[in-house]
Amino acid sequence: MTQIPVQATPPGGSIVGDKPWALPPHQSYKIINARLIDPVEGKVTDGAQITIVNGQFDSVSFGAESRDKPSNATIIDVQGKYVCPGLIDGHVHVTATPGESDLKDTYKNIPASMNNFRTAFLVKEMLQRGFTTARDCGGADSSLKDAIREWLIPGPRLLISGHALSQTGGHGDQRPFFNDEDPTLKCCAGHRSGIGRICDGPTECSVAVRDEIRKGADFIKIMGGGGVASRLNNLGHPQFLSEEIQAMTRTAASFDTYVTAHAYTIRAMRHMIDNGVLGIEHGNFIDRRLALEMAEKGIFLTPTLVTYDALRTPPYDQFLNESCAKKNLEVLGSGLEAIKIASEAGVTLCYGSDLLAGMHKFQRREFTLRSEVQSALEILRSATINCARMLCMEDQIGQIKEGFLADLIVLDRNPLEDITVLDDKSNLLAVVKDGYVAFSKLERLPVTIEKDPW
Repeated sequence: MTQIPVQATPPGGSIVGDKPWALPPHQSYKIINARLIDPVEGKVTDGAQITIVNGQFDSVSFGAESRDKPSNATIIDVQGKYVCPGLIDGHVHVTATPGESDLKDTYKNIPASMNNFRTAFLVKEMLQRGFTTARDCGGADSSLKDAIREWLIPGPRLLISGHALSQTGGHGDQRPFFNDEDPTLKCCAGHRSGIGRICDGPTECSVAVRDEIRKGADFIKIMGGGGVASRLNNLGHPQFLSEEIQAMTRTAASFDTYVTAHAYTIRAMRHMIDNGVLGIEHGNFIDRRLALEMAEKGIFLTPTLVTYDALRTPPYDQFLNESCAKKNLEVLGSGLEAIKIASEAGVTLCYGSDLLAGMHKFQRREFTLRSEVQSALEILRSATINCARMLCMEDQIGQIKEGFLADLIVLDRNPLEDITVLDDKSNLLAVVKDGYVAFSKLERLPVTIEKDPW
């Protein structure tokens, strides 16, 4: 019998299993005449020279400290423009997409394939706003995360929670009240409803955590209290029993990750913190006593003022009925004071938007809203080094520093003088993620994520 030799590399250089969408090898760059923004020191240094090799910052030098560039590096003279670390949004829902007139239909009741196509549009827009990393708090799965990592879909680097976990009747239970489904008959920790997943009892809760991590979750998100858009539960009601929360926090810890909780009121936040949760999403009714405890325990707080502001902006105010609109005004009114209290107490605050549907376009408005009670440096840190710590990536992102991933944005104006420049798209000149140019208005720095036809 004649054996046919195996040809490892077919003509043309392709192999079985090729990913033709993969980008070409990284270009090397030397960015010169930059004004470097340092969120750690809170300062701008003129005359910076930044070398990028293989998608990482190879060196950062100033003036006479300049090192020789790699032989194949392209010189990019930014002519005194500001270079800032790529932005991080610590609370997004990238699968809650535009295109429907009902809020729930943004993430359910539409074909999954259509939702995927819309998500591809949404994440590309997010990257082009300057957000090079995002933490998805319910909805995104590992396939989307991998597609972005491979540049099949341009978007911010994603860290995901998978489905957000909810008790029956909780904020993540989106079934209508007339649904008479018997909750005791649900299978394997898990009626799934859009961005949420229902689990009850310590065993189911533990299984749900393990299953979400099995499917690629980087952390766990739970619904710890009522929500603005929840028609069936109150903002003040804490959700899950102590033993259920402890089952989830202990299970997550066994995988070296953490649980963060959606919670607005002191009662709900206290219930979460007492049972091992390490992050609070929203936290609009925090008081000084709880804030001091959160600071002492190192618990992160991710406020999301812009989503309430967007929900009162026509036409998106039509998403809420009268009861939900009233709750929205309550949390919006207390949100700025909550940020002020938490900041003064030393809580680590992270940037979050929590936008749904067509409201994603307001993602940058959070910078402007927070400027009423925080300094420009505090807000910039929330969208860089603070989020990087929360994501356990403080040695990889959030700074322009040797050995870090090459994520940066080029700005026309200095955000440390006026943070609202980040809310003005005209000031954004270029976005680089992983050393690839994803967006650029600079002729000398062309986009590199577009490929010729295969």
